[in-house]
Amino acid sequence: MREPILRVSNLQKWFGDHHVLKGIDFAVEAGERVAIIGGSGSGKSTFLRCLNFMEIPTSGTVAVDGKEIGKVHGKDGGRRYPEPELCAVRERVGMVFQQFNLFPHMTVLENAMEGLLTVKGMKRDAARDKAAKELEKVGLSDKLGAYPGRLSGGQQQRVAIARALAMEPEILLFDEPTSSLDPELVGEVLTVIRQLAEEGRTMLLVTHELGFAYHFATKVIFLADGLFHEIGTPDEVLKNPRQERTRAFLDRFTEFAF
Repeated sequence: MREPILRVSNLQKWFGDHHVLKGIDFAVEAGERVAIIGGSGSGKSTFLRCLNFMEIPTSGTVAVDGKEIGKVHGKDGGRRYPEPELCAVRERVGMVFQQFNLFPHMTVLENAMEGLLTVKGMKRDAARDKAAKELEKVGLSDKLGAYPGRLSGGQQQRVAIARALAMEPEILLFDEPTSSLDPELVGEVLTVIRQLAEEGRTMLLVTHELGFAYHFATKVIFLADGLFHEIGTPDEVLKNPRQERTRAFLDRFTEFAF
């Protein structure tokens, strides 16, 4: 039986005295699409950032394809994370952020190429071809020479998605990718994410777009106070939640419905 592509065991994260993640156990199978929902401050973004080590876990383990990341160090069982190992993990576990994090002095094509050149060491012509292909996939083949400041927010986020895709990650993490967008631009980004889902990619998405989560996800997680309070199918969690905490959260999205 194949190992899950991603396994998290007793994941804990502290920021000073603030206990953000309180012992999370979770596994993701290849091809699963996981939507993570929860209120502000519940730990959703921190959880994603620990999965590709933008944040270093305080304790616990993250394993990709059965291999635990980092090395046990010291008698207390703590782990150290050599930077070359983390760089390799970030190639395999790509991330798209709330803010687009594009280089303003680089064109769309140059932004999408940058990781291929600096991380993968790809030749410039090959990197250009690869980046252009991914930009075409997200509908931006006519914007290769444009600068981020001349693009809409939705277009900038699609550049960020193409940049992540160019690295050919095995797992894609999306941290509220539409939260910085005007409402009329949300749909174009969600359409791209849906197209990626249809390709069978392994994806974890933090989102407040519950309708999209229902149709996108194979599994939904409700996270509150640094813990997974409920995990199940979209029907189980979004339509028929078992936990009172989940029901109270979902009620906030429907109390003003017409």
